[in-house]
Amino acid sequence: MNITAQKKQIRKDILSAREQLTPAMRAVHNAAITERLLKMPEYRQANTVLGYMNFGSEYDSALWISQALADGKQLALPRVNRHGNTLDLYWVDDLEIQLASGLWGIREPIVERCKRLNDINEVEFALLPGVAFSRDGARLGYGGGYYDKLLAQMTHRPTLVCAAFGLQIVAQIPQEETDIRTAWIVTESETINCSATGNT
Repeated sequence: MNITAQKKQIRKDILSAREQLTPAMRAVHNAAITERLLKMPEYRQANTVLGYMNFGSEYDSALWISQALADGKQLALPRVNRHGNTLDLYWVDDLEIQLASGLWGIREPIVERCKRLNDINEVEFALLPGVAFSRDGARLGYGGGYYDKLLAQMTHRPTLVCAAFGLQIVAQIPQEETDIRTAWIVTESETINCSATGNT
């Protein structure tokens, strides 16, 4: 089985498992993950953070985003640029006024109501979405490569963090040259330091 087929199978298996989580269990996990994210020294020290708006059965990133704004962080959120199949980042400080449903139903910044983040190297802490993760920092997204392309443009690498339910951790994910690893994975029960493959 080639790498593309392996990734497709992992994606299918994990998405199916994630869908099986009950709303009540997901809510408990979401709260625990958010608490762990907010306790990270890397988050506390960052002035500028990159987040994302969740969809489907993902971790509810809006919980973390709301608290980041309450903590006085400068928040950037992505918008899909359909012409280049890339992500453009915009400053957001009001989720109700500045966001609208975009591609795949994901809430995105409204261009007319947000200022564009022109220097992506300003980001100090980045929370990234994904489908599956391994403890060595390998991240499997939804297949579009949007975040790998975005991160490849950065000359200054921010602290990369992925929030996931424990069931999204797998033994191994095949990697390609363009795949960028995450530094941390935060689940409902542990905070995994991928460079040390330890946890707290």
